[in-house]
Amino acid sequence: MAYQLEGRILEICNCNVLCPCWIGEDPDNGTCDSVLAYHFDSGSIEGVDVAGLTLGLVAHIPGNVLKGNFRVVMVVDEKATPQQEEAILKAYRGSLGGPLEDMSKLIGEIVAIERASITFEVNMGNGTLKIGQSVEAQVEPYRGPSGQVTTLNESIFSTIPGSPAYVAKATRWRAKHTALGFDIDLKDHNAIQGSFKFEG
Repeated sequence: MAYQLEGRILEICNCNVLCPCWIGEDPDNGTCDSVLAYHFDSGSIEGVDVAGLTLGLVAHIPGNVLKGNFRVVMVVDEKATPQQEEAILKAYRGSLGGPLEDMSKLIGEIVAIERASITFEVNMGNGTLKIGQSVEAQVEPYRGPSGQVTTLNESIFSTIPGSPAYVAKATRWRAKHTALGFDIDLKDHNAIQGSFKFEG
């Protein structure tokens, strides 16, 4: 097995809550500008331990998510060694098969690959994400009558297939990136968080 990864993912975008992409509909604005972060709580890629690291993706989705053609900047955690960086990028470019290859098919162009400090402190839809100087977000979950976090299950599109997604909102998020033309500063927009287990 080329990789085994377990961890948490956070997605934030400029759609309203809930992002239509997860149910296969077109984004609220016709296009979707988003930030994704994959934090590896444990795992290895071709024998390289990547536990404790985070990969950030700053992405422009030009239309319906299922049609792909995303333009993406990949941001590797600055704590990664050259060997760890190479392994993470190889897996997320789809070279090692499995679910990461399926997701990589949605990417039309990798605009840039960067390194930056990444802070990922998010659990059950609550917490903080920071990626260098370009991304900063605070998120909090929606809750049902019992106080339990609201979850989304069995959606047609998911970056965490088979796992429930915690429905949340970014009470504040900022994303600025010249390569993608991002200069975003929003409140109370979509945020979805969950846990993943990828094997390939």
